[in-house]
Amino acid sequence: MVSLTIDGRQLEVPEGTTVLEAAKMAGIEIPTLCHHPKLTPYGGCRLCVVEVERMRTLQPSCTLPASNGMVVYTNTPKVREARKFILTLLFSERNHYCMYCQMSGGDCELQNAAYGEDMTHWPLPPNWNPYPVDASHKYFVLDHNRCILCRRCVRACGELVGNFTLGVRERGANIMVMADLDVPLGESTCISCGTCVQVCPTGALIDRMSAYRGREKDVERIKSTCVGCSVGCGIELIVRDNHLLRIEGDWDAPVNGGLLCEVGRFRPLYEDRERIVTPLVRVNGKQKAATWEEALHRITARLRPLAGRNGDGIAALASTRLPAEALYLFWQLFAEKLGSEMVTSIEEGLPTAMPGTMAQDIGGPFEGGLEALRSADCVVVIGTDLIENHQVAGFFVKRALPTGTRLIVIDPCENGLHRLAHHALQPRKGTDFELLSGIIAGIVQLGLAKKGTNDFSQYTPEVASLATGVPVEQILAASREIAAAQRPAFVYGKGLTGNGSQQALKALLELARLVGALDGEYSAVLSTKGQANSLAAYLYGLDRPFEVNGHQAVYLALGDDTPSQRLLQRLQGVPFIAVQASYLSPVTAMADVVLPVTTWAEQEGHYLNLEGRLQAAHRGLQSPAEVRSNVEVLEAIAANMGFTLDRHWKEALRKRTSIVAIRE
Repeated sequence: MVSLTIDGRQLEVPEGTTVLEAAKMAGIEIPTLCHHPKLTPYGGCRLCVVEVERMRTLQPSCTLPASNGMVVYTNTPKVREARKFILTLLFSERNHYCMYCQMSGGDCELQNAAYGEDMTHWPLPPNWNPYPVDASHKYFVLDHNRCILCRRCVRACGELVGNFTLGVRERGANIMVMADLDVPLGESTCISCGTCVQVCPTGALIDRMSAYRGREKDVERIKSTCVGCSVGCGIELIVRDNHLLRIEGDWDAPVNGGLLCEVGRFRPLYEDRERIVTPLVRVNGKQKAATWEEALHRITARLRPLAGRNGDGIAALASTRLPAEALYLFWQLFAEKLGSEMVTSIEEGLPTAMPGTMAQDIGGPFEGGLEALRSADCVVVIGTDLIENHQVAGFFVKRALPTGTRLIVIDPCENGLHRLAHHALQPRKGTDFELLSGIIAGIVQLGLAKKGTNDFSQYTPEVASLATGVPVEQILAASREIAAAQRPAFVYGKGLTGNGSQQALKALLELARLVGALDGEYSAVLSTKGQANSLAAYLYGLDRPFEVNGHQAVYLALGDDTPSQRLLQRLQGVPFIAVQASYLSPVTAMADVVLPVTTWAEQEGHYLNLEGRLQAAHRGLQSPAEVRSNVEVLEAIAANMGFTLDRHWKEALRKRTSIVAIRE
């Protein structure tokens, strides 16, 4: 520990703590602009300067390590004079006339810093040079007139996301933020994660949707969980007058630490589907609006006679975007009460059934968490594209590459990670087992195995090369890279699990065990699963292939999910279809009864993410008057049939062996 004094207060802080961090621990406010707690201290704006005894000049507190006996003053006349001068220079450099800026009124850190120093004007004449505005991006705008060159956006793009799209050009007064080799943002390598927008302290980067629609004092912030995929990122919903203005990453969330991708941050705001706001029933071949009583009666009348009939009774299908509470009620109603043998999810267990069987065979969970990706010095990604899907997990991998982490990608198809990989192996489809076995044999052959193995001795790198089409040199190079790592991690997806054979997964686990990534309770193996509640759906038994074999009725709990063309085709010819959904779609168009339900932002519930974290999603918006939650709809159908459903959804999650340990 280090002892120091700040503004007369004696403090003890851990070694390596900066003066700025120490002051924050003590509740002492030091203004900053270029600093952000998630970014490496930069010391660019100098607004955080402090006076330190025995130091000749003022020091930037964000980069100054605390030391024993240090005496710091944060609010002396000399410090305040320096802050005002810095702010004066910043305000006079570009167009910061606040009344024309959408961030004015509590959202702008530059303006707030000025008010903190009691500034109402600046004495220097402003620089009237006009700067360009880049409005080429579909989600946000870059206004160089508002930019203070703090480089937060540049650093966040590289340090947090690992994309390195943003940089700066020119020098001195001509410095400007640029994308790639100075191309418009809309034509750049930007992946639309929006991290740069969230870290910008002024109005230089603004998202199109929320600009001028409400200042900080006018909005409500609701912490929730993203349901865009199984990563389960923590989010904040920015709401005003029951309108969702924008979505921000929750900096305190343990899963994502504030990061979001396009799917979680922007796409929900641009939803362009027509809401269903009243129940619909089919009369004389056409759908018409109906009361809830009429719609529920129609469903009850058709489903009750089919209860318990095997083969041609009821088939039921649920979206894995539904909360765990709804998935459990869905399973109870159709599998337990109505006795249907065809109760599953839209994913049909494609990303979870095979690993789930493996967990049952092993007798317990075998996967780890995302923390393995944050600390790994070698990451092997097989059967998944972390550039297109589960992007935040991909950010953890990408941002580690400049620090020396090695990346090995195994995928028959070209994916976004190939260009970043140190070794990109493209085996023939269906030969993952042979390739992994060849890598295992290569590690043993090179004498680099940390543990012994005999199961794969017949698959030499040469044999694997013939089977997969991957050159022997590539197999041996990958073997050497994986074995040399001190902290290897493995990520796999549907490309590995989708073929239904456990052979490849067994080989992957053996490889992980061989190099120390799977040892007792420690595991650096992780699968990406599927949608938000993919793992919960598996644990409730909603993981079997969906087939319509003469079924007289299909009940689809779609929620706000988007039905696939494949699902649409398989529902053709079913005598009776009931759908609970938020939006109109080709599936609702063919339904006999449609029940309107809440969207993800209008419901309460829980989601089990890919690393086993059970997280709450909170309601940010009020739903239209005739719209009910997925839970309410399922309970209403059960009540109409005379059934009582229990709500022991949390206990039910633990009745089946999980792929990864569940943690709350």
